[in-house]
Amino acid sequence: MTTSHVTKTRRPIIGYSLYLLAGIMWSVNGTVAKILLDTSIPSTRLSQLRVSAAFVVILVILLVVRRQSIRITSRREFGILALYGILGVTMTQWLYFVAIHLLPVGVALIIEFTAPLLVALWVKFAWNHHVPTAAWIGLCVALSGLVLITEVWNGFSLDPLGVLASFGAAAALALYFLAGEKALHGDTPRDSLSLTMWGFAFATMFWAIFQPWWSFPWDFLVGDALPWGVDGASVPLWVLAIWMVLMGTVFPFWIALEAMKHISSQAASATGMTEPVIASIVAWLVLGELLTGWQIIGGLVTLAGIAIAENARR
Repeated sequence: MTTSHVTKTRRPIIGYSLYLLAGIMWSVNGTVAKILLDTSIPSTRLSQLRVSAAFVVILVILLVVRRQSIRITSRREFGILALYGILGVTMTQWLYFVAIHLLPVGVALIIEFTAPLLVALWVKFAWNHHVPTAAWIGLCVALSGLVLITEVWNGFSLDPLGVLASFGAAAALALYFLAGEKALHGDTPRDSLSLTMWGFAFATMFWAIFQPWWSFPWDFLVGDALPWGVDGASVPLWVLAIWMVLMGTVFPFWIALEAMKHISSQAASATGMTEPVIASIVAWLVLGELLTGWQIIGGLVTLAGIAIAENARR
């Protein structure tokens, strides 16, 4: 009697395609969120709606297909998940919304994408681990790109609060990476989907405490938006809100996880560098956001620096 072992085949083309699709969804979501923010809904409330609705959807999926993965096994794991959800998920989402409300979507994303550089700095100075020389070169390249993006020679042309929020989102995203890696590969490893669910769960609890649901301004969903500026091309705001939750949050997270079955995290990170570029194009087409020549060059330089640093760190 023989036992056959089935080996899962990795298909890089599928992996790259899926991760690129997830990146496109996230890119479009930046413009969708900005349209919703222009209705005067506070960024805190839009963040609350996004994480809470996404949490409910993912929880239902897990209850159907993988109920046992929901369980928290220790107080230590509870603490890590709480840190991951409250400071990682909540602050990243909220500060990103603040940033795109005040800055061009592409610029806000490029600054937020400096998170891997902050991870490298944390690894070096907090954990005293070796960081390759190439990573420092990438850091310098990225910083020079940021100087071009902000056009400091023109007296800092960007909104200071928006820039501050973007860097805050980058710091929160760095913590998201660090706490998420600890949860995925710690003493009690957790699968990615349940980790995502718990991240949204703690974010949902955080906002529910500080912003009770009975005071949520549901009337902001009443009305239409004219994102393309063409007569008769209006879109109901509630449709955009549903898009933000499903196509801008739940589906891209799931697709990205599926992509990781076929490509490495380094390859996924490199593919993800297309997100700020796509987001800038979408914001230009839909919102009319035009970047200056120096900002475009600076964005490309910054992304190149991040890629150099991330490749060296890995």
